[in-house]
Amino acid sequence: MKKGIEWVFDDGGRAAAGFKGKTGDCCCRSIAIVTQRPYKEVYDLINGYAKKERRGKRKTGISNARTGVYPATAKKVMEHYGFTWVPTMKIGTGCKVHLAADELPKGRIMCSLSKHYTAVIDGVVHDTYNPDDRGCTVDAYGNDITTDRCVYGYWYKEK
Repeated sequence: MKKGIEWVFDDGGRAAAGFKGKTGDCCCRSIAIVTQRPYKEVYDLINGYAKKERRGKRKTGISNARTGVYPATAKKVMEHYGFTWVPTMKIGTGCKVHLAADELPKGRIMCSLSKHYTAVIDGVVHDTYNPDDRGCTVDAYGNDITTDRCVYGYWYKEK
């Protein structure tokens, strides 16, 4: 049986900043974790960039640190902190990199997954839940195997 990635609970300083309850703040939380910046600072920065976003026919809303951040705004915030984007998947290539310690680089990175961002530090996920916990599936022979979530790309900072 294939082993999933290790996970530790980490809210990125959300509770310490006085925020309560559950919300869809995965981008803000992940950025706070990988950059080691205060949650409130990242929260305000995201919302500042969001105010400059344009709406369109397909994009009716704008980013919000609490409820979701569009990729273009996440990019601006990560570049603000000096991080570089590494795509791991292109249209038609299929999944090449999974959320697995042996497939990701060491260091502090923010991974882009399907509808989620997560912080990974030296092969360990830091998040409020394990994004790789997608249950078990059965292979063609009836053996239980764990699934590894696909990583679309990740943000890293050179030392």
